[in-house]
Amino acid sequence: MTRPGGTWQNWGRSARVRPQSVEFPASADAVQRSVQAALARGRRIKAVGAGHSFTGIAIAPDVLLDLTDLSGLVSIDHERRRVTLRAGTRLHQIPGLLAPHGLAMQNLGDIDRQTIAGAISTGTHGTGAAFGGISTQIVGVTLVTGTGDILRVSDTENADLLPAVALGLGALGILVDVTVQCVPAFVLEATERPEPLLDVLDTLDDRVASTDHFEYYWFPHTDVALTKSNTRLPESAVRKPLPTVGKWVDETLLANGVYRAVCGVGARVPAVVPPFSRLAVKLTGNRDYTDRSNRVFTQSRTVRFREMEYALPAAAVRPAFDEMRALIRARGWRISFPVEVRFAAADDRWLSTAHDRDSGYIAVHRYWREDPTEYFTAVEQIMLAHGGRPHWGKMHTLDVEQLRERYPRFDDFVSLRDRLDPRRAFQNTYLERVLGA
Repeated sequence: MTRPGGTWQNWGRSARVRPQSVEFPASADAVQRSVQAALARGRRIKAVGAGHSFTGIAIAPDVLLDLTDLSGLVSIDHERRRVTLRAGTRLHQIPGLLAPHGLAMQNLGDIDRQTIAGAISTGTHGTGAAFGGISTQIVGVTLVTGTGDILRVSDTENADLLPAVALGLGALGILVDVTVQCVPAFVLEATERPEPLLDVLDTLDDRVASTDHFEYYWFPHTDVALTKSNTRLPESAVRKPLPTVGKWVDETLLANGVYRAVCGVGARVPAVVPPFSRLAVKLTGNRDYTDRSNRVFTQSRTVRFREMEYALPAAAVRPAFDEMRALIRARGWRISFPVEVRFAAADDRWLSTAHDRDSGYIAVHRYWREDPTEYFTAVEQIMLAHGGRPHWGKMHTLDVEQLRERYPRFDDFVSLRDRLDPRRAFQNTYLERVLGA
């Protein structure tokens, strides 16, 4: 189905476009026809999922493919615990598709609104020093290339391309399905605590190494870290989920409802931010529960924000974090959103932010009605000085020359792009900046 182009904008309201047309393919053949038609007319074509990237990576200047109808389970290999999903399947839909088969995704990020194709194409990740980002769980993809052909890549077909196409930025083709290496379903025992920030920083390496999934949040203007430690348990473990009312109070009323109001006021009256932040760390982050993995990994986030996140060598997290704290204090900024710190294992994906190095991630946010430029620009300089690589789906200022020196396989990726999209059918302004013309 094709519709005239209206205005499309992302969730964070940091990117928007009015494409010439919007199409809703429901099959691989339909995607292929759309790409071939765009090529014939000399138009550029892009697929969009949930719009949860903060950059312009999904901006479609000519033809926008909305993958909403390209969703659901294609097939399942019980013996190898692999499932093939259509590219537009949302992450929050996947647990329901896997549960009847006793399977789960190995790791998830803390937001599950994205499509599986969008998540892997931008390098979405969770936390856990022994676990890679979501793209490392991908063992096969089918995509329509910039020549209009359908290409299958897996560990047995065109296997040498898998480390590139499993995190392809939307530059190599339009994904129509992905095959995920799953694990037996499991539960997580969650411990969330407010703790003295300096104690957490002084013991950070031990916490990361000894916990399956460790992360912490820090509200600027406080000396408290909200720690989250998740331990993996077999599916047979006794579940002790959060009480319905208590969860609603914590996650809907406080974390979203009250917080939205405070952010709105703080954008106009910055002086309210520090006292609210000190109150927030007293009211939240102190609970224990055990539940299915996806219910612990993910949270509901309805307060709009904009985000920048950098991956650093794991050993650089502490010094970079300390410099950032000092910067916020010195500049006198009033920052209402917490800083999030997570960790991931090294992997082999060519454009992964964790390529070939164990990594820590520092993410900074601002309420969507506030201008993040000054804050993000200054923090970015600290991250770059510590060898940082920017998350592809989050705001940053780097260009092709700066990025090339940070990725050993960067030129290999660009060469593959020349081969799979020689006419730059999938090009847009963002990709031109980060990969070159």
